[in-house]
Amino acid sequence: MTHEDDGGQAVPNTAGMRSDGDGDGVTRRRPLRERHVEETVEVAVPVRTAYNQWTQFKTFPRFSTVVRDVEQIRPTVTAWTIGYGPLRHRFAVEIVEQDPDAYLAWRGLEQHPSHQGEVEFRPTESGGTAITVRMLLRPQGVAKVLTRSSRVVGLTVRLVREELVSFKHFIEGLGQEGGAWRGTIRNGRVQHDTPEPPRSRVAQWPVG
Repeated sequence: MTHEDDGGQAVPNTAGMRSDGDGDGVTRRRPLRERHVEETVEVAVPVRTAYNQWTQFKTFPRFSTVVRDVEQIRPTVTAWTIGYGPLRHRFAVEIVEQDPDAYLAWRGLEQHPSHQGEVEFRPTESGGTAITVRMLLRPQGVAKVLTRSSRVVGLTVRLVREELVSFKHFIEGLGQEGGAWRGTIRNGRVQHDTPEPPRSRVAQWPVG
């Protein structure tokens, strides 16, 4: 799937992000170069605390005005239910890149419409955290026309801003994270500290 031309300007690599490899052929942090939405909020907790709490996706309904439920499907895939009043919409999201205390990128797995996004965590001079969310809407069909509307994009920007402010109040009220997931994800796969041993193709047969 290719990026749709939304008339936006290309966004240069920001500090701490890079699209080069580390000699292992794996691409690191790929910041969105096109986006419909970019919002930042500063929270009065350290980066580690803000990041740790953000990874607790199941707590989002506790502070969000639109997230009703988050279900863990696989280590890198979650199903989100959002809604307002009696209306509900459920969709799956895959985490494609994740660096502890720094960066997280995701993409929607639904086709109509689809989207991708990222959240970046940066320390501030006051000892707090600047959290930046960027999103690129990539719809199909009629939804493609709707997202070109400045009104629809404006509503999305306002919603993202409100959700960030709600997260700010939530984590500052807690003062510390209620949990954490400190793993690293590359290209949609969880990275392990030690490589897994080779597995036999025949169940329960020893290797070698």
